[in-house]
Amino acid sequence: MTTPAAGSDPAIQKTVRMGWLLLAIALPLGVTLEALHGFKVQAYLASETRREMWRLAHAHGTLLGILCLVSALLAEAHIAEAIRPRVLAWVRWGAVLMPLGFFLGGVLNSEGDPSLGIVLVPVGAVLLVVALVRVAVAPRAR
Repeated sequence: MTTPAAGSDPAIQKTVRMGWLLLAIALPLGVTLEALHGFKVQAYLASETRREMWRLAHAHGTLLGILCLVSALLAEAHIAEAIRPRVLAWVRWGAVLMPLGFFLGGVLNSEGDPSLGIVLVPVGAVLLVVALVRVAVAPRAR
């Protein structure tokens, strides 16, 4: 038995791969952060901003990886074929840019302020919102 995500639509296939890749990165990141905290690694514990940014990267990467998988699973039934490649590309880009922005925001940051990488977060958020609104207002897939 095949699922819609297992079909031949390249946009769906890319979105499935992206979902699994995000989960494969974000889940071990969370385990690593727990280990850094558990072993009281001072380089990690010294910066509250870094800890917050990296926790947000882990959480968003995990949830957006799941969003990619769900989007791919439902794409053929709920996203019109004419807009599907573009919408799924926006979902993929948004799902990558948000957690990447949070992660980079915790690298080389000064205490209290995330680094410049944080600018990727609102870019990713806008892409996700645009994709979701586009699907919501588009005619149903046939």
